[in-house]
Amino acid sequence: QVQLVESGGGLVQAGDSLRLSCAASARTATSYYMGWFRQAPGQEREFVAAIRRVGVYTFYADSVKGRFTISTDYVRNTAYLQMNSLKPEDTAVYYCAVSNGRITYPNLWSSYDYWGQGTQVTVSS
Repeated sequence: QVQLVESGGGLVQAGDSLRLSCAASARTATSYYMGWFRQAPGQEREFVAAIRRVGVYTFYADSVKGRFTISTDYVRNTAYLQMNSLKPEDTAVYYCAVSNGRITYPNLWSSYDYWGQGTQVTVSS
């Protein structure tokens, strides 16, 4: 069982930056993905970004491409989401997730095996 703990959320103004962290309690398969999803009130959970540790392939939703950067620190078993040029529409609870191995669709929440509790990001205009 892998436990994930997110941190770094908060209240910021439009144009500001935040960095979210996701610390995993244990390493999973070497081909695992770590992903970030978000959910705004009354909306479905949506994909934000994902990274495959081996090969360091990254994937982004069109809405965040060029503004957000996902990365991992293998030694610390931690994933990060650097969010720049934040917009009010980025307001949501952000969740990190980890897969137990290879997945075909890193942008689908159902592909992941473990989830964090979420961290709130609020962007005021």
